[in-house]
Amino acid sequence: MNEEEILEILHDAGAIKKGHFQLTSGLHADTYYQCAAALESPRLTQRMGDEIARLYDGQPVDLVVSPALGGIVLGFATALALDTRFIWAERAQGAMTFRRGFCVNPGARVLVVEDVVTTGGSVAEVIELVERSGGGVVGAACLMNRGALDSVANHDLKSLVTVATIAYEPKKCPLCAVGNAIESPGSRRN
Repeated sequence: MNEEEILEILHDAGAIKKGHFQLTSGLHADTYYQCAAALESPRLTQRMGDEIARLYDGQPVDLVVSPALGGIVLGFATALALDTRFIWAERAQGAMTFRRGFCVNPGARVLVVEDVVTTGGSVAEVIELVERSGGGVVGAACLMNRGALDSVANHDLKSLVTVATIAYEPKKCPLCAVGNAIESPGSRRN
């Protein structure tokens, strides 16, 4: 699948929303990518996981790790395509951590997978957690790179789709300035 096909799939699934949104990063934007709407389809999710796995074809990966909540389904599909283990990190008292008995084996080659990346903050936190746990990060990947980032925490970031979406600091948001109501659909704030 190419970027155009994936964007069409996201559009058809209702995953591209227009309005006034507070992103997980705290920034504001007029477009929100609710990839979960597209990932409701197990077959489509499997295809997206296969595509991310292809980005790392021939590169050994022992473990896929995703930040909760958005990256879990896509991370699992990617691990399935790579035929490897999968775990996720989640916030506890504001910091990413492994719970539920999850661990990174020392020396494990880890791929970090997220659904949407804007600033790369959650991915960077997971990378740091993996490295503190003794794993080596082979890279990071996402379905949608809305921040046009090439790397996160000194690791390459590969994406299936890169879009240039303008995001604003809340104090400089023109949508706030004209009084548009704001939605906060991201999982961290709800």
